[in-house]
Amino acid sequence: MNLTRFTDFGLRTLLYLAAQPPERQVTIGEVVDYFSLSKNHVVKVVHRLATLGYLETTRGRNGGIRLARELSSICIGDVVRHMEPQLEPVDCHNPPCRLRGGCGLKVIFDEAMSAFMARLDRYSLRDLVQQKGGMKAVFQISP
Repeated sequence: MNLTRFTDFGLRTLLYLAAQPPERQVTIGEVVDYFSLSKNHVVKVVHRLATLGYLETTRGRNGGIRLARELSSICIGDVVRHMEPQLEPVDCHNPPCRLRGGCGLKVIFDEAMSAFMARLDRYSLRDLVQQKGGMKAVFQISP
């Protein structure tokens, strides 16, 4: 399964913010520059994350973005569910599949997706930041 770039950029943004001191606001430009991403895409991602309550945004000259929740309350599985438009790995209806009704692949893929999401649900942003050599090391931020 591939996650969309939208979800990928959302997770990267959350990880970048999670590695920052909690009081620090980051600009969208900083995220764009760090990851070499499209500003238009990151603006849309940030808007969605803010709408979902993951980010706090401040407009204006001294504005920026920061996490709106504690690291431990941001579940990776929830972020993926909120950001991904389609988590059903097999669509037997569009276009209609001639094997529908007699094929067991959908059940197997649905079980696999459930296991995948259950695994993601075990982790929060805090888990990722606190890993040995975690995000602060990757982003070269002093603890």
